[in-house]
Amino acid sequence: MEQVKKRLIVALDVATMAEVRQLVETLGDAVSYYKVGMQLFYSVGMECLAYLREVGKDVFLDLKMHDIPNTVAQGAASLTRLGVGMINVQASGGAAMMRAAAEKVAETAASLNIPRPKLIAVTVLTSMDQAEWASLRYTAGIPDQVVHLAKMAREAGLDGVVASPQEAELIREACGREFAIITPGVRPQGAALNDQSRVATPADALRAGAHYLVVGRPITAAEKPRSAALAILEEMRNA
Repeated sequence: MEQVKKRLIVALDVATMAEVRQLVETLGDAVSYYKVGMQLFYSVGMECLAYLREVGKDVFLDLKMHDIPNTVAQGAASLTRLGVGMINVQASGGAAMMRAAAEKVAETAASLNIPRPKLIAVTVLTSMDQAEWASLRYTAGIPDQVVHLAKMAREAGLDGVVASPQEAELIREACGREFAIITPGVRPQGAALNDQSRVATPADALRAGAHYLVVGRPITAAEKPRSAALAILEEMRNA
């Protein structure tokens, strides 16, 4: 079960440290990995990272950097110094931007003699449906674009991508088994979709090739969050 726990990332989509502490204490040893996104980090900053480190949790810092290569590289260096386990960029920023970030992360971690965080790229948001995708006027369909961006990220030296579980198998075939796939949009049977469009159950996402599952509201908004997390872990273990 310990190995399975390291593959479940619970999204702390809250805005206060009181909510963070309540959730983390409620979930206890059932969860060892948390995602800190824009809502929380922009609200409380380093306080949430310090707290999670203090209680022995791993952190995926989900800020989706997207800018010119030098700006993203310098931002990635700053995030590397925070000692988190995973950071990300937007793949649509291009190969040069991703390559600059990957090089700077490796250089910064080596200079500080600290573990290098995994650097991953966001492909196409899991909230995107076909109608909204069509409005952007991309010539490729969503699956083709996701695989294209994943291959770009791998060639730029990144460790993996964030993608819908529906594209996980295609990415695995195109990029190999060692290339990490982090899948949001994971919903247990019967759970509300909320603002997600391209979803899958935990078991289906793992069978498709996902390394990590990011789960938010099905756990954090559940009547009994710890029980919800344990049920997902059991489904993952049996996948």
